[in-house]
Amino acid sequence: MKIVICGGHHNSALVVAEKLLSKGHQIFWFGHKYSMIGDKNPSAEFLEVTQKKIPFIEIKAGKFQPWFHFWQYFFRIPIGFSQSLIALLKIKPDLIVSFGGYLALPVVICGWALGVPSVTHEQTTISGLANKIIARFCKKIFVSFSSSLAYFPKNKSVLTGLPVRKEIFKKGARLFNNSKETIYIFGGKQGSHVLNKAVFAILPQLLENFNIIHQCGSTSLFNDFNKAEQQKCSVGEKKDNYLVKEYFFDSEIGQIYNSADFVVSRAGAHTVYELGLLKKPAILIPIPWSTGNEQQKNAETLVSFGLAKILPQEDLEKGELFRTIQDFSQDLKNYRSQRSLPLPTDATETIVKEIEKLGK
Repeated sequence: MKIVICGGHHNSALVVAEKLLSKGHQIFWFGHKYSMIGDKNPSAEFLEVTQKKIPFIEIKAGKFQPWFHFWQYFFRIPIGFSQSLIALLKIKPDLIVSFGGYLALPVVICGWALGVPSVTHEQTTISGLANKIIARFCKKIFVSFSSSLAYFPKNKSVLTGLPVRKEIFKKGARLFNNSKETIYIFGGKQGSHVLNKAVFAILPQLLENFNIIHQCGSTSLFNDFNKAEQQKCSVGEKKDNYLVKEYFFDSEIGQIYNSADFVVSRAGAHTVYELGLLKKPAILIPIPWSTGNEQQKNAETLVSFGLAKILPQEDLEKGELFRTIQDFSQDLKNYRSQRSLPLPTDATETIVKEIEKLGK
């Protein structure tokens, strides 16, 4: 089959794409070449997908976003539809596999207009607006959490779990040869400027007590990686305890997770699911403006497993990060879940089987 993959969660989408490729299907990827309007550095999505030699078609989709570049995103809405339509007419795919988000919306709707069937996957514990609309045009809806089933028609919904990278389970050697605890800090695939600023403000104090692994993102709008490199040069001998990169690729992520005693991160669905499977303790800082407050609800899921503590962004911006890390570290043993977590682990196989059923 010729299959188009699109959507906002490229990590899980890429896992499915690779499985489909291994079974002889032809994959085309519709995605963001740049994470944000005005960014000059390629997105993590573009870098990882092209690294796998998958054809990448850039779609400049738009959305209603009142707090950031409103008019630029608004006027991109028709552009996203026209680009999607032209690309689909050229490729003539047999199926569209959506992973939600505003980029997938024009692709799925244009596919429906052309008679191309679609399936979609909902990563979060609730459903975002885009996926609620997308679901109306899809043959099947796959969900990661049982709580998401309430948002979709029962006759089309399948609880699959979330496809995760097998590389997270490949441990590798620990990155630091000392007795300090190691913290992995990241803000999603492109980093978080708010979190990065909070880290830079306390980095010398952190390095007195911890090793730090920091994924700070590559966006040229904030240049946080350059700032991180400058900070590293300013901490003297402690710089050996600070590993910072723009992005950690799949080949590195197993060693990163194995080295980390705990994590400080945003609360995206993919992050929360991986942390749950690994039973990795975490301080989670949900994005307060996420659709339907979905990151807060994702974080609450991990808290219910006994693995996480939530640090509201308003407290992060008030300078509470260092104290929260200290308290969490001292209480770390109480955040190590011993019970089995109710998270499906065979999502990739289930989704691929459902896709191939539709193909037949």
